[in-house]
Amino acid sequence: MIKQRTVKKSVKARGIGIHSGNMVNMTLIPAESNHGIVFKRMDAGGKIVKAHNAFVNEVVLSTSIENGGVKVSTVEHLMSAFSALGIDNILVELDSFEVPIMDGSSAPFIFLVQSAGIEEQNESKKFFVIKDTVRVENNDSWAQVSPYEGFKVSLEIDFNHKKVRESGQKLSIDFAQKSYLKEISRARTFGYVKDMEMLQAKKLAMGASMDNAIALTDDDILNEDGMRYEDEFVKHKILDIVGDLYLLGGSLIGHYEGYKTGHLLNDRLLSTILKKPEAWAIETFEIENSPIQFYSEDWQNSL
Repeated sequence: MIKQRTVKKSVKARGIGIHSGNMVNMTLIPAESNHGIVFKRMDAGGKIVKAHNAFVNEVVLSTSIENGGVKVSTVEHLMSAFSALGIDNILVELDSFEVPIMDGSSAPFIFLVQSAGIEEQNESKKFFVIKDTVRVENNDSWAQVSPYEGFKVSLEIDFNHKKVRESGQKLSIDFAQKSYLKEISRARTFGYVKDMEMLQAKKLAMGASMDNAIALTDDDILNEDGMRYEDEFVKHKILDIVGDLYLLGGSLIGHYEGYKTGHLLNDRLLSTILKKPEAWAIETFEIENSPIQFYSEDWQNSL
């Protein structure tokens, strides 16, 4: 039986908050079976917020969750790493309202979990198996999930920018055949310099820099080290999707397809799925029949 997973030991990280611009301390702590992924705000009296679509409260620029007036922002990159590594149960302690942005990808979080070690637990892992197609639309944007023997993401983005057009704006990844760690984890968030300046004038994105994002001018990028992947833009959007989908409360078995999607449409899709119990089922699998692959190998061998 494929079993639930947590980390073997506690591990700490420190990084800047993308919106506040302040340093954030984060600790990943092992949790018992069926605990789920839970965030604990140490600066708010230890109040907790569960990582689930039911608690999503904001989807502008990033995905945020909230419970009882306590908010945790920018959870998608960390959730993406947890999804790829099959982490079901963990307590995430923060001393701020946001997860640190690190380098703008999920790779630092993958490294953090690998450093702590991954421990299999006694309970069976629960998979969120899609049985019928569910689709949501917003103007010309759309996203859907449909039945599939595994986990596959197909996405087309549409950015009118020279570098994005050149890099390719369409990609399909079957995670049973392609490694998330090799192909997706290092893809960084990106944005226009002019938009960043506008946001910072409103006291938003105060921590944004070329250390944690690809900075776009009107027709080029400013980062001296260039691109990590030839198609880094669409790969980062897939990284976001993997993180947002994990807010279902389990690993999705199905095919996600989308055009010009974002956190808003992903949230609507998850909410719609959960309102249609006939469209999905919670299942467990034997290891030999696993429709999805999780990673636990040594970090250096994974790149």
